[in-house]
Amino acid sequence: MPLTRRTLLAASAAAPALALLSCSPDRAGTAADGAPGAATPRRGGRLRALFAGGGANETLDPHRVNLFADAARAKALYDKLADWGSDLAAVPRLAAGWEPSPGLDVWTVRLREARFHDGRPVTAADVLYSYRRIADPGRAFRARASLEPIDLAAARAVDPRTVEFRLHRPCAEFPNVLAAFGAYIVPDGTEDFERPVGSGPFSFVAFKPGSSLLLRRFDDHWDGAPHLDELEILAAAEETARANALLAGQAEYAHELTPATARTHESGGRIRVVRLRNSAMQGFVMKTDRPPFDDVRVRQAFFHLVDRRELVDGALSGAGEIGNDLFGKGGQYYPADLPQRTRDLDRARALLRAAGAEGLRVTLDTSPVAAGLVEAAGILKDQAAEAGVTVEVRVGSKDTYWKDILDGGVLASFRSGAMPIESHLSQRLLSGSTTNASHWRHPDFDELYTRAQSTADPAARAALYERMQRRLHEEGGLLVWGFADWIVGTAPRLRGVAADAPANTLDWARFDKVWLA
Repeated sequence: MPLTRRTLLAASAAAPALALLSCSPDRAGTAADGAPGAATPRRGGRLRALFAGGGANETLDPHRVNLFADAARAKALYDKLADWGSDLAAVPRLAAGWEPSPGLDVWTVRLREARFHDGRPVTAADVLYSYRRIADPGRAFRARASLEPIDLAAARAVDPRTVEFRLHRPCAEFPNVLAAFGAYIVPDGTEDFERPVGSGPFSFVAFKPGSSLLLRRFDDHWDGAPHLDELEILAAAEETARANALLAGQAEYAHELTPATARTHESGGRIRVVRLRNSAMQGFVMKTDRPPFDDVRVRQAFFHLVDRRELVDGALSGAGEIGNDLFGKGGQYYPADLPQRTRDLDRARALLRAAGAEGLRVTLDTSPVAAGLVEAAGILKDQAAEAGVTVEVRVGSKDTYWKDILDGGVLASFRSGAMPIESHLSQRLLSGSTTNASHWRHPDFDELYTRAQSTADPAARAALYERMQRRLHEEGGLLVWGFADWIVGTAPRLRGVAADAPANTLDWARFDKVWLA
């Protein structure tokens, strides 16, 4: 292969990546050096945790969570009825348990004894208020689509600690609704989040949007008081700033480091590195409702013109696995028997000719808001040129990127943390989904999702999800080229960080269970 900028990038990344993997702990999720049980927890101290922030428009309204920083703040301040375990199965949280009716259209949820930070008990009224607020059609809350199966007008409080949810139709996977991203419980009537009150393990002290949130230990938390006295969640959009703060002793936890940073610093003993295998989906999103990607042949051409291995090696330094244009690799309902799509330039050129798109020029939006996005955009530009496509890369604002690409542009870099496949479908691929970046809107597809959610038999439900995913694989607007290992850096004295918790799961960013040695 001729030596081009992208082949040089891929080649130079591959060798260090091998070194990174060879000196790593077991990548299947063995305990990190600071994992639970590595030492006796010690109470006290302030943990400073760095995340890529969302700028001056950040809010502590937990129903508006979008970024990982938002999720970390919400997890510290609030609780959900359930959350996803490391295997993406629903785990009870504020809910002590749940029971379905024989027809799967009524679910009874029993609440555990828990209190808000102001001493009030968490009740069924708080749950119903929170869910009705999220489901308000006049608001664009991300979890609204996930709550759609619930007939909230018919939901009722059986008693202060029991909620009866009547559904619009049978729903065998209702616990996933309770664990939905952003489905946090707030006190009945809450609309002001300037000084928020939740039931999470930490209570509010002070907040400066785009900069920092300071919290203190909540001693009456239902799951036990945190070991830390205080938690400070800091914002730093640049990965280098997060790494430098960790190295300088200005923080003890840095979220989302690059493989290069991990490789450079971990052997010196100044930081510990926790790798969460294949935690982040990496891809490009194509707007299926506007030219040129409203023509399925152009979308298919892009599926065939990319070299996924080169993208993983070049943009992720090899720290990940190649994708197959579907979300949730390895998860429940993932169609693992689909043949792996490989690069086929002849097929890509033929599809472009058939679509009348020879000599196509398209703008790709990207941003350094997340590791690997800008690098992948540059690699795609070179790969597309070999199929006769000119890709112009436009680098956008880190502060507004995710909002900008939701409705704007035609092609953009995309990334997502872990969630159940059915949650990904409901939040991003139904006609009414609030984060439908590909603008994939098909009533017959929506109907398949409804049927799947209403099917009690696991095998029949899996078959419906497979039909949906095969269609997305053939016609969808999400080009998934890889799944990145998640890299978290910690100070040597920080203990208890779980090593088997993909982003967005219960034990990810679980600051109530860590301590400073």
